[in-house]
Amino acid sequence: MTRVAVTGAAGRMGKTLVQAIHDADDLTLGAAFEHPDSPSIGSDAGEIAGVGNLQVTVQSDSSNAVADFDVVIDFTVPQATLALAEVCHSAGKAMVIGTTGFTETELSTLQSHAKAVPLFMAPNMSVGVNLTFKLIQLAAEILGDSVDVEVLEAHHRHKIDAPSGTAVRMGEILADALDRDLETDAIYGRQGITGARDRKTIGFSTMRGGDIVGEHTVMFAGEGERIEITHRAQSRMNFAQGALRAVRYVSTQDAGLYDMQTILGLK
Repeated sequence: MTRVAVTGAAGRMGKTLVQAIHDADDLTLGAAFEHPDSPSIGSDAGEIAGVGNLQVTVQSDSSNAVADFDVVIDFTVPQATLALAEVCHSAGKAMVIGTTGFTETELSTLQSHAKAVPLFMAPNMSVGVNLTFKLIQLAAEILGDSVDVEVLEAHHRHKIDAPSGTAVRMGEILADALDRDLETDAIYGRQGITGARDRKTIGFSTMRGGDIVGEHTVMFAGEGERIEITHRAQSRMNFAQGALRAVRYVSTQDAGLYDMQTILGLK
C-alpha cells in the first residue's frame, strides 16, 4: 500500500485528491498539508474532503511528517513546491508536481532534485490533455507555416496565473514543431491597431470567470478551412486520477525526472 501525502489539502484540487485516494484500493492517505495560516490546520483531511474521518490531521510542516508518506502530490504555488522539494530531497521521498508558473531558475532547481529522488512533473495531469498535446504536435508538423496558430484557454475566476501552464505547454509544443521561439513570437492578447498578423506569431487568449474547470483550444486557421483541437475538463477528478497514475508510476522508479508523456508512451 503506497502512502500518499497531499499539499493544499483544503483547496479544491486537494479535496478532490483526498477523495480519489480514499476510493483507491492500492493507496492510502498518509499526510495532508496546508499553509500555516489556513483555518484547516488541525482538522481531519477526510472530513474536509467529505469522505469521513481518516485520522490524518492537516498540518503545516511537511518535515515533521516525512515518515508518514512515500509520495507527495503537490498542486500549490512555486515557492511552496520548491520548499517541499528540499524536504523530499533530504528524506528521499518521491514527488508528483502539478504546480505551474515556475521560472527557468526554479525549474533548474527542481531538475537538480530529480537527480536524488523520483520527481514527476506535468502542467496538466489529465490523460486527455496529454493526448491533446500529441495531436497538436502532429497537426503542427503536418500543417507547418500554411496556417495561423492561436491558443485559447478559460479557467475559473480563482486561478492566479495566466496563461495557464497547460496553455504555455501547448505554445511550447507549437514552437518546437514550427521552429519558432515563444520569447519573440508569442503574443499575449491584442488591442488597438495591431496591423496584419505575422504568420510566425503564436497567439494566446485568456479568459477567467465563474467555476470553469479548464478549457483549452488550439486553432489552426488557414485559407478556407480551420482546424480546432479542444479539451474541456468537466471535473477535477480527471486531474486527480492522472495524478494517482503518476503516483503509482514514480513509486516504482529510481531518481529521475518523469512526465505524463513518459507514462503514456507518447514520446
